[in-house]
Order: sequence, then structure tokens, then C-alpha cells
Amino acid sequence: MSELPSLIKALLDPKAYPEPPSRVELVQTQISYVFLADDFVYKIKKPVDMGFLDYSTLEKRLILCRKEVELNRRLCPDAYLGVVPIANDNGRFLVDGKGKIEEYAVKMRRLPQDAMMDVLLKKNKVTRKMVTDVAALVADFHSKAATGEEINKLGGVEAVIQNTSENFAQTGKYFGIILLPETYQRIKDYTEEFIKTNTALFRKRAAAGRIRDCHGDLHSNHICFYKGICIYDCIEFIDRLRYTDVAAEVAFLAMDLDHYRRADLSKIFVDAYVKASGDKELLKLLNFYKCYRAYVRGKVNCFQYDDPHIPDKEKDKIIATAASYFRLAESYIED
Repeated sequence: MSELPSLIKALLDPKAYPEPPSRVELVQTQISYVFLADDFVYKIKKPVDMGFLDYSTLEKRLILCRKEVELNRRLCPDAYLGVVPIANDNGRFLVDGKGKIEEYAVKMRRLPQDAMMDVLLKKNKVTRKMVTDVAALVADFHSKAATGEEINKLGGVEAVIQNTSENFAQTGKYFGIILLPETYQRIKDYTEEFIKTNTALFRKRAAAGRIRDCHGDLHSNHICFYKGICIYDCIEFIDRLRYTDVAAEVAFLAMDLDHYRRADLSKIFVDAYVKASGDKELLKLLNFYKCYRAYVRGKVNCFQYDDPHIPDKEKDKIIATAASYFRLAESYIED
């Protein structure tokens, strides 16, 4: 607790909120402080610059809070309520209060935890129909998502090269702690060779309009089966990670289902998406993008390992989770 910034500690007090909750819980990610306050959630972006994202100034955080609300209303319109200021009123921090604005938060309706896909997967309560319904929703979303020359430019094969190269550059420091050097090298060699061999396919899909303004972070933690299906928490901080081939988005959730040892649901999801979209060609890229997405998840957990505000007692779990994703990434390599 003592390591938390003073503003964050102050927001653990229910009296700091316009609708004082019975209690406030804090959940941290590598880039956010998330406050659970009864029926509402307030998410504050950490003032960090990780290269691939930049929340380092208040102005940048405000812009990206607004962008987060706008983008997430595409697939979860009822949950995202808006952006609220956090004011300093003579030394007292108040959410949506008066005074000098010190920070901003995205305000959301709180979604039921027991309806989250990752929770349901652990309880073996995700059905074939649920996965098929998600596939239909995602296929419809992709069919309507923006595309065009600028999106192709930021999400084409050059972006794939940049994104994968960035992944490898950012994970080298974890050799011997989380990532085996031989695993790193095998995935890197596979990735570079696949891109080189399939450059024409990447370009063909861009020309066919398969690169879209997608969700960018489609995995089970971000899917809630409540009043239909709500898919939330898309990537807002860098367009090129959201501008991607729809195959990469499909592969993300398929990989996540594999990680939960539900390869059966993974196949059902992919088959249902292909049927709904007519995009059989994505199967040629599926394992490549599964490998890429699993590696990204491993990298994200590595960043959590470095976060000074996450207690040491949680670090062993973070290491184990990251290592499991790197092993999964390696398993997709086609010999």
C-alpha cells in the first residue's frame, strides 16, 4: 500500500466518489489502476511510456481515455459511460469533483464477474453455442469495421514486421528469468521466415480489405455474457496494434482457448467465424498469428513482472503464466 501514489491511495476511500460505494477494490494491470466501486468501475491510466504506448502526460491520458470510450462503444455500448476528472480540492482527491484536475478516469458500468468468459472457462461452463455466437458477433463487427489505404498502411506486412521485431527486442532482457533463449530463437527464426515466405499473401489480404480497425485485444478476459455479449477493453493506445488482419484477431481468441486447454472450443470458434465471414484463406495464417498472439501475452506478463507496484508475492504466478504463453507460442511452429 505504501508504494502506491498518493492519488491512488486516496481513491480507495469510498468518500472520494460521487456515488459513495460500500467498498472500493483496486485491481492493477501493467498499464492501469482499476477501481471497483459497487456498480461502477473507474480506470486510470498509469503515467508510463513503454515505447509501444505513451501515457506519460495528463493531456495524453485524457485523449486516450476519450478514445477508449469511443472505440469500446462499438462492441460494448452500454458499459462505457464516459470520462470523468479527478480533482484536487484543497488536498482532497474527488472523482468528478471540483478543483484542480489531477487525473482522468474512464467510467464504466461494472460487468458481472461470474459472466466473464475466462471465469466460465475455468468452470467448464462455456458452450458450443456461446462460442459460435461470439464468432458471429466478431464476423459482423469485422464486416463493418473501417478499412482503407491508411489502415492498410499501418496494419500491412510492414506493421507485422515492426510488431514482431518489437516483441523480440522487448523480451530479450527476460532470458533466464522467464524466457528460454532457445525458445526465443526458435520463435524468432520461424516468424521471420514465415513473413518472408508469405509476403505476397499478406499483401493480397490487404488489397482484399481484410485489414480492419479491429478490437486488437480479443481474448476471454474481455468477453462478458451479460445482456447479450459485451466485448470490451480494446486497444486504444496505438492504432497499428488495432489495425490488423482479421485473421490475427480470430487467432487471438483461438489461441486463448487453446491456453485454457479447450482446443475443441478453439476449433469451433474458428470454423464458425470462417462460415460467417466466408474467409477460408485466414486458415493459412492461423498458426502464425496464434504464435504471435501467444508471444504477445507472454511479453505482457513480463511487463507485469517489472511493475514495482505489483507485490512480490504475485511475481511467481506472473513468471509461470508468461512462461506458459511462450511455450504455447513455440507449439504453433510448423516444422
